[in-house]
Amino acid sequence: MDSQKSHTTDKLSANQIPPSGGGGAYIISGIQQIGIGVTNLYEAWKYYIEVFNMDIRILEDNKVAELMLPYTGGVPQRRHACIAVNMQGGGGFEVWQYAERKPKQLDFELNMGDLGILVCKIKSRDVAKTFNEFSRNPKVNVVTNLSKNLDGNQTFYVKDPYGNLFQIVHDDYIFKDEKRLTGGAVGAVIGVSDIEKAMTVYKDILGYDTIIADETGTFADYEGLPSGNQKFRRRLLTHSKPRKGAFSELFGPSYIELVQALERTPKKLYEGRFWGDPGFIQVCFDIRNMEALGKYCAEKGHPFTVDTTQNLKEGSSFDMGDAAGQFAYIEDPDGTLIEFVETHKVPIMKKLGLAINLKNRNPEKPLPKFILKALSVMRVSSRQL
Repeated sequence: MDSQKSHTTDKLSANQIPPSGGGGAYIISGIQQIGIGVTNLYEAWKYYIEVFNMDIRILEDNKVAELMLPYTGGVPQRRHACIAVNMQGGGGFEVWQYAERKPKQLDFELNMGDLGILVCKIKSRDVAKTFNEFSRNPKVNVVTNLSKNLDGNQTFYVKDPYGNLFQIVHDDYIFKDEKRLTGGAVGAVIGVSDIEKAMTVYKDILGYDTIIADETGTFADYEGLPSGNQKFRRRLLTHSKPRKGAFSELFGPSYIELVQALERTPKKLYEGRFWGDPGFIQVCFDIRNMEALGKYCAEKGHPFTVDTTQNLKEGSSFDMGDAAGQFAYIEDPDGTLIEFVETHKVPIMKKLGLAINLKNRNPEKPLPKFILKALSVMRVSSRQL
């Protein structure tokens, strides 16, 4: 394998990024969720609870997506969605289903290096033990052997019943120790046509300023993945400083892996399909100061393509079902969707009507752990779905 490794840290802070246009700095608290389009929400969510322990229901709603017209054929579409997290830490899943439209499946086999979100990374403090347990679990389709990841740690891949790939990666960070094999989403593998060009989004805007590894060749951990025996360039990124913000301690550190196919012309995973169709639809980041972020994204050539603040009075919130806040989207150079959510209110004990109001607190300060751990009361079992 022709290998080139590098470790670099930019001066750009991964926590608070000053837009050159002024207006203060925005904060990225971490990966809030990975969006997964499915055809049966409760069937899929039940699987994600049983396999990945995504059993804390943060919010659920069944509304019309009125503002996503650029990605829904110019027509508002009703959808049913829920966001669930794993209390051991990491981002959650947004499980997403069209309510009135028949979703369009991918009409070709996804291959590594295709353009879009290829893999969701799931954290584990003991990858070998997780591999052994998953290999014995008839509900889990383990598609690769235990091998070495780009960072030198152990890894393996599984495929859910809907064709989505998940990579189990080593990560020691635990928010609340529940003695489970895995935590939540700790990153994503994203296919790009040009790694250097993509860095404007993933380094400059999202703050992944540290290159853990940059290698070109064929890779043992890809054996068993579609087109995994071909030649790729892979760059594994993380952030040099801990994230800040209300939910930063729940989300923890995260990683983005950029993959560039070198032996074939990749296909766009959502070419001719809508946002929300089956597959990984977005990576969502929890942020503060949407106005500053919007200015900076525009300056970097990636303006908001959807922006709820344009439809709201200044300082007001967009209704997100059980929660409230603002959201916006950008595209990376290949059209992959990155979502930003500025959370203003999130339920903590829905039955009692209790919620956390984040609008007037210090945007850099994490919420007290006892408040975040109280989210455990929103736990659901697969039998309840």
